[in-house]
Amino acid sequence: MQKSHNGLDIRSKIWIEVDGEPVFGRGRRFLLEAIDTHGSINRAAKSVDISFRKAWGHIKVMEARLDVQLVERQTGGRNGGGATLTDDARKFLKKYEALEKGVQAIVDKRFRSIFGGASHV
Repeated sequence: MQKSHNGLDIRSKIWIEVDGEPVFGRGRRFLLEAIDTHGSINRAAKSVDISFRKAWGHIKVMEARLDVQLVERQTGGRNGGGATLTDDARKFLKKYEALEKGVQAIVDKRFRSIFGGASHV
């Protein structure tokens, strides 16, 4: 959600596609951030309320469509497995965050220019 003006709220949603197929958006951003926080795909999936299988599928699709490794995985074993974001993933997240903020600023400005000071209708 973005800024409220005169009781109205403006919302926008952006995502990135490759060849018409979605590759990245808010939900996948949350997944990567959760992997960074928890160090585990399984724990990250639970924290964003999706199955491990779905999280794993999102990661594979993102990496294939972006042609870059986003998550370094270590399989389980004596000390357990884990997952960390690659430097490329961190750079991508920063770029996406900048894009989101930029789009929000543009949408907010346009919203104020159209609805600012006017009645709801």
